[in-house]
Amino acid sequence: MRNLLQFLARYSNFLIFLILEVVAFILITSTHKYQHSAVWSSANRLAAGTENIMTTIGDYFRLQQDNQRLAEENAQLRNQLIAQANQLEAIAERDSQYVYSQLDWEYIPAKVVRITTHNQHNYLTINKGLRDSIQVDMGVVSKDGVVGIVSAVGEKYSLVVPIIHVGMNLSCRLKTNNYIGRTQWNGMRYDEVALEDISRHVSVNVGDTVVTSGLTNVFPEGIMVGTVLETEITENDNYHRTKLQIATDYKSIKYVQVIRNRTPYQEKE
Repeated sequence: MRNLLQFLARYSNFLIFLILEVVAFILITSTHKYQHSAVWSSANRLAAGTENIMTTIGDYFRLQQDNQRLAEENAQLRNQLIAQANQLEAIAERDSQYVYSQLDWEYIPAKVVRITTHNQHNYLTINKGLRDSIQVDMGVVSKDGVVGIVSAVGEKYSLVVPIIHVGMNLSCRLKTNNYIGRTQWNGMRYDEVALEDISRHVSVNVGDTVVTSGLTNVFPEGIMVGTVLETEITENDNYHRTKLQIATDYKSIKYVQVIRNRTPYQEKE
């Protein structure tokens, strides 16, 4: 207490001056509109600046939490995108299946995981195998038409010989007149095959449709093979020289269906 009294006595003049200055400031700001407005404007700016600084400091300390939250949201969005992609892929597999009236045929959807188109002996690998009831010599089709025939089967994957394989022959027929022929690839263009064994007396025209013959237990009758791209015959030819535009695009094929014959053909003893 004694120290306080000594302090007040020592600085009494300064304290009286300070009090008078405050009283004068209050009287001026309360009785003059301009000074009043200026003081309040300055006070508001000071308060706003202080608040902005405090907000910046708070944001800085909340930055780590915000980054964590954004990371979690990004992870959730990625998971949603993956789930949607999987759903679309499943829908694509489902929608690409053929729907036929023949009850003796079953279509098993599969995805192409590997394919070659530039070799003499091309192959496709699909993601279905023994555990999916796939067997050798089953036919394979796409949404556009015939793809090939299963040649080897593993537990999870199978190998398919496509039409564009020099050793592949497919029984087919001209849709306009039901005349039987077969396909033969010459190892050149991946989108063309030859149509063999069409006699010279048979009418063949550009644009004619060629489909599976149904004479084997591999493919049902009437599945698209291709269309006649060009045909010619000379005086000495016994058969047409015909090229087909293949219906299936091997460069873009992604989903296929493996055909299982529930009642395979059996020869009578």
